[in-house]
Amino acid sequence: MLCKSHLIFFVVTAALVLISISSADERPNIVLFFTDDQGYSDIGCFGAVGFETPHLDKLAMEGRRFTNFYTPISVCSASRTALMTGCYPQRVSMPGVLFPTSGNPVTGEKPGPGKEGLHVNEITLANILKDRGYATCIVGKWHLGDAPPFLPTRRGFDEYLGIPYSNDMGHRDARMQFRPNSNYPPLPFYDGDKIIETEPDQRFLTRRYTERAVDFIERNKDKPFFLYIPHTMPHVPLAVHPDFAGKSEHGLYGDVMQELDWSVGEVVRTLKENGLDEKTMIVYTADNGPWQHQGEHGGHAEPLRDGKTTQYEGGHRVPCIMYWKGHINPGTVASEMLSTMDLMPTFAKLAGTTMPQDRKTDGIEAWDYISGATDVSPRKTFVFGDRIIRHGKWKLFLPGQYGESVQRDRFHSDEEWQAAMQELNSVNYESSRLYDLNTDVGESEDVSNRHPEIVADFYRTLNQIKNRLGAKPVVVTLPVGAGPPHIAIGHSVRNDSLGRKSYPLPSPHSVGMRLLVESGYGKYVHANSHSRCFRCAKSNVAYSKIMAGTVVQIYHRDYSQT
Repeated sequence: MLCKSHLIFFVVTAALVLISISSADERPNIVLFFTDDQGYSDIGCFGAVGFETPHLDKLAMEGRRFTNFYTPISVCSASRTALMTGCYPQRVSMPGVLFPTSGNPVTGEKPGPGKEGLHVNEITLANILKDRGYATCIVGKWHLGDAPPFLPTRRGFDEYLGIPYSNDMGHRDARMQFRPNSNYPPLPFYDGDKIIETEPDQRFLTRRYTERAVDFIERNKDKPFFLYIPHTMPHVPLAVHPDFAGKSEHGLYGDVMQELDWSVGEVVRTLKENGLDEKTMIVYTADNGPWQHQGEHGGHAEPLRDGKTTQYEGGHRVPCIMYWKGHINPGTVASEMLSTMDLMPTFAKLAGTTMPQDRKTDGIEAWDYISGATDVSPRKTFVFGDRIIRHGKWKLFLPGQYGESVQRDRFHSDEEWQAAMQELNSVNYESSRLYDLNTDVGESEDVSNRHPEIVADFYRTLNQIKNRLGAKPVVVTLPVGAGPPHIAIGHSVRNDSLGRKSYPLPSPHSVGMRLLVESGYGKYVHANSHSRCFRCAKSNVAYSKIMAGTVVQIYHRDYSQT
């Protein structure tokens, strides 16, 4: 592999690296790649099979590879919230995935922009860097709200080219087939705050994003810039430029990954040609793990367990490479925990500023660890939603229902696979589970019976963290004949700045569901272990189990104090 250690070269080179950021002139440009549904092992130096990623491998060889890098939630909008705010998503009431408004022939509602988005009072990474004089640009998928108040150009970005949500939320399904009866609006493609076309040819998205990224770099080479590239791919439906079609040994998914690698190469080439190589920090990572339910169109997370929408390692642990010539020790591997939330405070430090002081955030400034000045990460603890915590090598799951991936290659036919997904997608565990990730990264051996003291300590720690995130126990009181809009369940229930009271029910496989109490803005609650029926339950079952007296947890940031 290109990124295997060349020990002598790297020891000598690392000794020459300067890891100090002192003056305004040393503020780095920042290029942040954030792919969609890319698996942990979908890069050559992370173990990819069937396709090649030479540009990423070279970036890792000349930079630093992170093998315990986490996203707090394993779905799109929540993971992007963590990146943009430096917060656990539940702190800012963003638990899952945002959708555009579907047309409803019964109510007469028309397809259009979604009703929710990242709260307008949240300060984003782009806001912080823009305030420090950075030019800011996003090319790719936003997915933090598509109504005008939530668009990137209102959230700190000077420029925006791309789609506002996932590429399967239009008139094309997960296999790029046209859906004539889709209730979604046609997939919009934005330049700035204007829709310039709908249902763009997705074969050319990666190419269009890359060309705009190159153009942005060339136009802003004489001042600091922040270039955020959240690629649409490899989220389904997969699509690839004709130049890359059929070029890998791993079908369409491999072709897509090779084009993404080309995109990285084009950006790196442009930086070098413009003399910006030593002035620019590059980060490459993903929003969550692979969507394994998509079979050959989904990615890979080996040797990790499961993928997207689950709370196992394959859902949350993502590949990460960081590079900054002369500042990050080349050819090194960082094997301790770090998170997407930690990028915002670290970038703030490099830009010569700090995180907002008028609100609580969860990211940890980690420049010494990122640069390689130390191999000890400042992040010791990480929580996955409400019921899972990792501290050091240990990871504890509280009792409850958990979504689990069912991989296609375990079955002889698509029919058997689909049947298994319906049956096994949600599994109930009556007792806690404890895994030693140093010896069991695949989370296959529960050792909770051997370490009861760790289980008890983690229970206490997890409750303390929930309290710090703003969780408050509330007893649900149902009015007579309760139902929408008085009370509703749905992963879309959040951050409606207009205070709307009608919300959709979840799909059978939703994660991070919320119960809406009293249906007003800011009334978001999360079921705890005493009300597991709210988790990954079909809507009719979940509704039937809403009982007066149920204890739930409220998460809500008090924006009146910010």
